[in-house]
Amino acid sequence: MGLDMRPMGKPKKGFEKRFKEIFEMVNSDNIPKPSLIDKIRGKKYPTKDELIKEWLENIITTYETIKAPIVGKDKEADKWLQERYDELEEKPSYEVFLSEHQGYYVIPLAKEQDGVPCYIALGQDENVFRGQFLTDCVDLIGEDLVNEAWETKLAEESLDYGKRLMKIADKIATENNLEYLKDQKLPPEVEEDQIEWKLHIVYSLAKWLIFYGRNGHGYEADF
Repeated sequence: MGLDMRPMGKPKKGFEKRFKEIFEMVNSDNIPKPSLIDKIRGKKYPTKDELIKEWLENIITTYETIKAPIVGKDKEADKWLQERYDELEEKPSYEVFLSEHQGYYVIPLAKEQDGVPCYIALGQDENVFRGQFLTDCVDLIGEDLVNEAWETKLAEESLDYGKRLMKIADKIATENNLEYLKDQKLPPEVEEDQIEWKLHIVYSLAKWLIFYGRNGHGYEADF
């Protein structure tokens, strides 16, 4: 399956402390359970599903942060949907197609493109980074920095990780006259064992982490 890095929502104002509490309980699978005395007294604790529901109801999604246009609200999103509809060989009515996509965030058209990687995970949202690509970069940045991608992180840790990746990428770029890769969106047209390919992956992930970390989002390591 490999590693996918899925950006997480961030807490709404006033929910910051509870957000972290729930994250730590669920992430460590350490859900508080009532003692025998608690049960006798009728005291209840939220279940894991209830905690996740509370968490999801009190977050700001990454789609909002990357400013992705919404079908049924934004003209560019409606135009995008019409183009997808025109490409279909077997079509329902457009009204049905539109109703099925009402409220859909069109991530490829997001205004904040640092949050939309070119190394995407197939079958996932387009802002999910395919972390498995980083395994190609062990000889470039070392096992420790590569393996760290497999750790789910909150915003501060994500930002720190991104900055450390950016620092080593800048050093390697300077030493090899490859500074141009830092601002290049698409992968370089070279073989996958070339330094340009590997460095571009590191730069892309560093920018992705820094963008989400600075905007209050962590990521979930899914593998």
